[in-house]
Amino acid sequence: MRFTRFCQAEPENVINIFTPSLADEANTNAQTLTVKEIVVRLPPERFRVSMIYDGPPDPRIAQRPNTKLLSWRRHGNTPRLLLYCLSSSPDIYFYPRQGPLDDLFLSFRRRLRLRTAVVSHAVSGGLDRLDTFSTLARSFLEADAVFANCTYVAQTLKQRLGIEAGIIYNGIDRRFFFPPNVEEQQRKTARVELVVLYAGSYRPYKRVHLVIQQAACWPNVQFRLAGTGEEEEACHELAKQLGCRNISFLGHLSLAELGEEMRNADVFLFPSALDGHPQVLGQAAACGLPCIAMNVYRPDYVIQAKTGFLAESDEELGSSLDRVLSDPGLRQSMSEAAITHSNKFDWNETAKLWQQAFEEVAARRRRN
Repeated sequence: MRFTRFCQAEPENVINIFTPSLADEANTNAQTLTVKEIVVRLPPERFRVSMIYDGPPDPRIAQRPNTKLLSWRRHGNTPRLLLYCLSSSPDIYFYPRQGPLDDLFLSFRRRLRLRTAVVSHAVSGGLDRLDTFSTLARSFLEADAVFANCTYVAQTLKQRLGIEAGIIYNGIDRRFFFPPNVEEQQRKTARVELVVLYAGSYRPYKRVHLVIQQAACWPNVQFRLAGTGEEEEACHELAKQLGCRNISFLGHLSLAELGEEMRNADVFLFPSALDGHPQVLGQAAACGLPCIAMNVYRPDYVIQAKTGFLAESDEELGSSLDRVLSDPGLRQSMSEAAITHSNKFDWNETAKLWQQAFEEVAARRRRN
């Protein structure tokens, strides 16, 4: 299957972008989602985009004019995609990751003095532990422009690598994440038991075991956990050891399914101790959920004590959950405030900022 939708336009008026990101509709990785939402909003008469697909692509991207989708194959992807980048000479290589393709492209770019600009996006909360010789560090240090997805990540880049990064927040996909309608709200009101939701991976730093421990403290509250990962089996075992019959393990959810879960829940609990600016907190806020998370990465999706709580310790995480579960009026006020606050994170406005950044970088590169 081959997807190519290049339209005719004057070369000097078109900015050619390559990104090593997947266009797959089913891929819900936060970084992949970011790139897809940006690409679908770039005006095709101004931007020609090439990206990769491994499964059925997002229809919005597949139908976008001036878009080329390159298939991900079982073997030989790195040399094939590298050759494509070198031969097509894109104006911008957007969103390099940590793979061999990114490493080789950065090396060839330097050695051959290629005119392709690199635009990087920093999203990780672990940048303070970053190996400065890694491909990821090079993608920031050698970039023509670097943007962070929140204030905390920008500050970490400055402290760790001395890079002055711009800030462009990720938006919220309103197709899936929006407040409960009247019928959904009535179901929540009529329900006897409260629902606490966690959504994310089962990696060690996400600390899903803390959600399970809280479930043991609240046997009359339903805890629903969405996601998969390396510690999933251990979490199942912990739930058995603690005798938790109020936990539902939901597995991987599509964005539409996650939105439904969020509108059905009463509180969003996210104990991760290492993150950049997790989109799931913005998604939960858009669905009207008070969010309880850690303050270590200072997420701008949450306003302390207004739309949720940002805890300084595990003990405070638990006490914050106690407070929200025990106070219906607080849950209601936080829900309303969260919906209002989430309106500040709009993909259409975000895409305009990225378009401006691409145009400025391409213009500088062409002048040099």
